[in-house]
Amino acid sequence: MNIRRATKKDIPRIMELLGQVLQIHADIRPDIFIPETTKYTVDELSELLKCEEKPIYVAVNDEDVCVGYAFCQLKGQPFSNNMVQFKSLFIDDLCVDKCERGQHTGECLFEFVKQEAKKMGCYEVTLNVWAGNTSAEKFYEKMGMKTKERQMEYIL
Repeated sequence: MNIRRATKKDIPRIMELLGQVLQIHADIRPDIFIPETTKYTVDELSELLKCEEKPIYVAVNDEDVCVGYAFCQLKGQPFSNNMVQFKSLFIDDLCVDKCERGQHTGECLFEFVKQEAKKMGCYEVTLNVWAGNTSAEKFYEKMGMKTKERQMEYIL
């Protein structure tokens, strides 16, 4: 398993995986997510690949085909008089192809992201997980993540 920065040649596979993630979310929250769409367009993804503050890492197989990804964002702690200033690497999206799950690809991606965050001088790695996505919650807990804060909603 090799993990590297994504390139333009990875876009078609990343788009397929974005579709898999969207479907998981659409099944959980059909009131919010539109089935058969993706979070980014090909053009948006092409632009993201150029952004140093938003690295995209891909796990590739022996044929250098993308089988998983981690979209990340380098963030600074918003200024506040009562909080320590620090950098955080936020995992905006992490996916492993449904055919590759259970083969430790997600663990390798997550460990790679942690190492990259350390190199960037980050204090932490953070992410959001949708309530109802129990397999993702279990995976992140297995990776050692703990709940930092919880966003709640009241639907009108």
